[in-house]
Amino acid sequence: MTTQQLVQEIHKKKSFLCIGLDVDLTKVPKHILEFEDPIFEFNKSIIDATIDLCVAYKPNTAFYEAYGLKGWQSLQKTIQYLNEKHPEIFTIADAKRGDIGNTSTMYARAFFEDLNFDSVTVAPFMGKDSVEPFLEFENKHAIMLALTSNDGAFDFQTKNADGKELYKVVLETSKNWKNAQKLMYVVGATKAEYFTGIREIVPDSFLLVPGVGAQGGSLQEVCKYGMNDNIGLLINSSRGILYASAGNDFAEKARVEALKIQQEMEMILSK
Repeated sequence: MTTQQLVQEIHKKKSFLCIGLDVDLTKVPKHILEFEDPIFEFNKSIIDATIDLCVAYKPNTAFYEAYGLKGWQSLQKTIQYLNEKHPEIFTIADAKRGDIGNTSTMYARAFFEDLNFDSVTVAPFMGKDSVEPFLEFENKHAIMLALTSNDGAFDFQTKNADGKELYKVVLETSKNWKNAQKLMYVVGATKAEYFTGIREIVPDSFLLVPGVGAQGGSLQEVCKYGMNDNIGLLINSSRGILYASAGNDFAEKARVEALKIQQEMEMILSK
């Protein structure tokens, strides 16, 4: 999917919501566990209930890898369902990969060719040869960690390097990499005060923003400082939507929570 297609979908749905499909079988309704593939059944129910309210889904691969081969098969079935039934949806493999060049190439092939995701999250610590292989695929995107929403982000990301905070060095350096126009960046909503400076460095890039909702980030603040002329934001919500109910009505309650966010987004877009 191109960024232009993503922007069109945002305007069509009046939403820039991304729903994280982070399935924890200890939290799903008990009746879901009776299915042969409870992870896929849970995902399918969430997707069917929220598809008109969001523009992206983001399975975090750890929540599938934890269940071994069966979990990976559930991930395959989920992305296949999205690609076949809803090709207009932007899909994100939240895998946070990053290794030497030939290894990154194999990671990229796994997510872009085998699973056919539109994007994958990557870690920049090993530099350009660990990220550029993800940027070689047509109409695919790498979403690079820049300033994350966890408490440990302050251990390294905001420390000074060459007179600048490290996350700024990461952003500025990545702009010079081959096919850098395909880069998007992860910026946590809990760091809303940093968005103005980030937009000075990457004014046109899409930002994937976790941390709204369960982690306390403010949608209004993120949009105030982080939105650009093409919207440029994908706001992720996972737990607050997925586990709104532990009962048989879990999908309906997930829709209610997703609708609240979408309606707030629609108001922001109408201004």
